Amino acid sequence: MKRRLILFLSVACLVLIWNVYSQHADSKTDVFHYKHSVVGNNSAVTNIVKELAHHQELRQIALETKQTPYGIHLTYRDIETGNVEQEIKETVLFNATYLFVLVDNVDRITFTFPDYTFTMTRDKLDGWYNTQLSTIKQESDVKKLLQHHLKSETKINQFFAD
Repeated sequence: MKRRLILFLSVACLVLIWNVYSQHADSKTDVFHYKHSVVGNNSAVTNIVKELAHHQELRQIALETKQTPYGIHLTYRDIETGNVEQEIKETVLFNATYLFVLVDNVDRITFTFPDYTFTMTRDKLDGWYNTQLSTIKQESDVKKLLQHHLKSETKINQFFAD
């Protein structure tokens, strides 16, 4: 009897753990749900940023909505990695790409890290990709674009050298 009870409790625990894990895996937000957001919608912008690279290090979000051009200012803590500068550049490109795709009226995004500050403009990033980011309709297209452009460290560094 005792063995059956232990077996039953073990199976019940495994089912419970599996159920919690499955719910957590499914709870990741579909970031394209926020397509056509605007800078003035702070909850949409915050929810987008929480899904992007290095969101754990994000300290502050400031929205610049008083006058055009509208902007977003993101401030981060230190990123712990071997090549910090390269990781930051990739993060800036990755996050700016998603924000320019999803937020219709953002023209400029400033990324501040403890030792680096980069300001991205929609026009410059559109030119680098040779496409208008606001016309992208599916996340798979953003992923392909990023995969193609972020695979070359030289190309990334050239973007930031201009």
